[in-house]
Amino acid sequence: MIEIRDLSLRLGDFNIQDINLSIHDGEYFVILGPTGAGKTVLLECVAGLHRFKKGAVFFNAADVTRLLPEERSLGYVPQDYVLFPFLNVFDNIAFGLKQFKISAAEIKKRVDEIAGILGITQLLRRDTRSLSGGEKQRVALARALAPSPRTLLLDEPLSALDLRTARSLRLELKRIHRQLELTTIHITHDLTEALEMADRVAVIQDGCVEQVAEPEAMLFYPDGDKVADFIGSPNILDCDYCRNLGQGVMEVGCGSLKLTVAHEGADIKKVAILPRHIYVSETRPPGLSVNGFQGLISTIESVGNVVKITMDVAGKKLMSEIPSYIFDEMDLVVGKEVFIILRMRRIRIYESNR
Repeated sequence: MIEIRDLSLRLGDFNIQDINLSIHDGEYFVILGPTGAGKTVLLECVAGLHRFKKGAVFFNAADVTRLLPEERSLGYVPQDYVLFPFLNVFDNIAFGLKQFKISAAEIKKRVDEIAGILGITQLLRRDTRSLSGGEKQRVALARALAPSPRTLLLDEPLSALDLRTARSLRLELKRIHRQLELTTIHITHDLTEALEMADRVAVIQDGCVEQVAEPEAMLFYPDGDKVADFIGSPNILDCDYCRNLGQGVMEVGCGSLKLTVAHEGADIKKVAILPRHIYVSETRPPGLSVNGFQGLISTIESVGNVVKITMDVAGKKLMSEIPSYIFDEMDLVVGKEVFIILRMRRIRIYESNR
């Protein structure tokens, strides 16, 4: 368990103010906020990389505020990975182990073990400069995990990766978390990343914690205007009924709109889907069956580098966000009929027993 109590620090243009957080043992905890919110400074304070006069950090009720980073039994993966270019992959992973004065045989055993967990055994003799972004991330993660830390700190671990690689590593990180049962703190500015990975989320704005909640509670019930503005405007629908279809799938009725969602368990009270996860097409997409509908465009609004399109769909208002460069290639106007798909795996649910 990690506790951060009344922590304040100003560092150049970044500052954090009276931060109080409790991260549970074995929890996957995500700190979410925009660039400049103070997320990395906070993570570095937990890692022991900054000295601060106000506040304290506790691991399992023991005050570690004055301990050096190497005395805290944690693994840390910075945003830029910081792999040693003069060492191959094996030696990068083994670097931290060599400080513990264990035998070469034990080091090899541990490196082989952690490389196997991360699926990078074939890379062990490679030069790190020849690796792809995803491979570098896995090597940096392996180096952090090799000394068997009790806590793992991840600073924007997926931000430099392409969408496909990031999606793959999201699954990998969750699998490793479950397998090793590590308390994990993950920094990100990406809402989708937080929703998919977190047991709980802390939203930070301007160096202050605005809300701590489970992902669904934060999405459906943002605490205050700052959180609501950062999350944006998810499409939230009240459910009138739900029907179990078997194999982890349920049908929910939201007025005249019937959706298929991935869920097992209690009845569903509400569903939400982010505008970026609603696919809009001028022509009928192939296989328009599961969560595929026709809608009528009611408003179009350009906001920065995205275009927000509001549509009337089966008596409901739904908003989609399309990147401007894609919108410019389409012929979309108010009053036009379009086809939409609500991606099943992107639909978030809020159960009736919460």
